[in-house]
Amino acid sequence: KRMLSFEQALEKLLAAAQPVEEVRSLPLTVAAGRVLAHPQESSVAVPPLDNSAMDGYAVRFADITAKGVSLPVSQRIPAGTVGTTLQPGTAARIFTGAPIPAGADAVVMQELCEHGEAGVVINHQPRSGENIRRAGEDIAVGAEILPVGVKLQPQHIALAASAGLPELPVYRRLRVGVFFTGDELIQPGEPLPPGAIYNSNRYALVTLLEGMGCEVRDLGTVPDKLEATREALRKAAADNDLIITSGGVSVGEEDHVKPAVEAEGRLDMWKIAIKPGKPLAFGEVRRSSDAGKAWFVGLPGNPVSAMVTFMMMVRPFILRLQGASQLEPRRYRVRADFDWLR
Repeated sequence: KRMLSFEQALEKLLAAAQPVEEVRSLPLTVAAGRVLAHPQESSVAVPPLDNSAMDGYAVRFADITAKGVSLPVSQRIPAGTVGTTLQPGTAARIFTGAPIPAGADAVVMQELCEHGEAGVVINHQPRSGENIRRAGEDIAVGAEILPVGVKLQPQHIALAASAGLPELPVYRRLRVGVFFTGDELIQPGEPLPPGAIYNSNRYALVTLLEGMGCEVRDLGTVPDKLEATREALRKAAADNDLIITSGGVSVGEEDHVKPAVEAEGRLDMWKIAIKPGKPLAFGEVRRSSDAGKAWFVGLPGNPVSAMVTFMMMVRPFILRLQGASQLEPRRYRVRADFDWLR
């Protein structure tokens, strides 16, 4: 049977995936790592008022006709305080983030000013609007600040907070059940009998899934028996969206995952034109309680092949199930600091 290209196999996987339907509103403090279910708009302007970008003096541009002009200081405006209208021929001591008083149209940074007998000496002739951050300069009222499908990082949480949003609608966590077949598999810390191996795939998969924000249900190691494998599949399908195993999907007498999945649902066996990680099993397991199903992915048993196949194939599939819009690692074209001799 002709092998699938990587692109063909990934397209088949992603075409089958649909995001989980349940949406929950979570406080910002616990929303990081979740996938946004609905786009978010800002109901406020950020900043809400014209404000100073510097510690310095708010002035009227027309009053500074030359360097060295001396102006009396009429008021002091710290951040969080709204000053009074700036009278012509005066300056206001102002601090970073403080609202610009009405009448002022420039801020001269304090390093360019000095104290004089009559007030402050302005040793700089500013341009109109200098060192003023305009209302709505960062975010306009009604602007979309977070698109649907973004996997929320700390910067997204901070952005939502700056727009006054106390919580965000996110897809619920993807539930993934994992189990491993093989009488030869031993857990780290236990004595290693002749012919046995330590089960590294269990720890690789569980930590990979947890790192992706999945709710992982680890069913451990299942005996190399058909009925035990079928029972593990039924148990995993009952309350998980996805079941992942490694190994056991060949056609040997001790490989029971393939017939077990075929008995409990449907299975496709793919050979993908990649190395390592050529074999991949994909299908579904029926739930006995209703007409629903759980997706099934069978990874190769070789630890390197399992890791590569997970990262290249299963990771974007899981991201699609989570509702994420960015499925692949970001790529950047940069200049190489070496010569490539063909």
